[in-house]
Amino acid sequence: MATLLHIDSSVFPSEASSSRAVADAFRKTWQEQHPGGTVIYRDLAANPVPHITAHAHTAGFADPAAHSAEQAAAFAERVRLIEEVEQADALLIGAPMYNYTIPSTLKAWLDNVILFGRTAGENPSAKGTPVTVVASRGGSYAPGTPKEPFEYVQNYLRAILSDTLALDLDFIVPELTMAPHNPAMAQLVPLFEASRDRAFEEAAYKAKELAERLAA
Repeated sequence: MATLLHIDSSVFPSEASSSRAVADAFRKTWQEQHPGGTVIYRDLAANPVPHITAHAHTAGFADPAAHSAEQAAAFAERVRLIEEVEQADALLIGAPMYNYTIPSTLKAWLDNVILFGRTAGENPSAKGTPVTVVASRGGSYAPGTPKEPFEYVQNYLRAILSDTLALDLDFIVPELTMAPHNPAMAQLVPLFEASRDRAFEEAAYKAKELAERLAA
């Protein structure tokens, strides 16, 4: 049966996090379509993975037979994370925008799973695996908006997930999530609500569409 690897990185719980709430909706639909399937879940806020160390980094470029004890231990953790990606039929990633980019915990996870000669390089080991990213943000960074030049979440993740890991990337973008909480953005609440509703609709639709695609 199908396996979904679900990664969350928001520091807030689902009731206060748009990325978690929309990802949860995607996951729920996925499970409805795959009642016998498997979901591997990683909450990087609750259980962060180790940041890359010198031992973990250098081990990726050395013959495993020549690893020191420290390299072997650090590399084993990287391999465990990499294998989760390689064995998944689809990935779901919650990536809220913090200070114009992704949470550091998500960056740490990516640093672990990017391994040239395996997941990256000429023949990426998870090439073609579909990945859906819920890229929530407090304002709007859409094309034509004043803050468009500060959009470093989708641009960065496209370079990593699509261009480097060769995954089949798709985005769901709930925006203006700070409107209900910031009086200066009060006039944008209707746009936030519309964006939120659209994100939930996309989550359900894209999860069903992906299920049909994988079953074909």
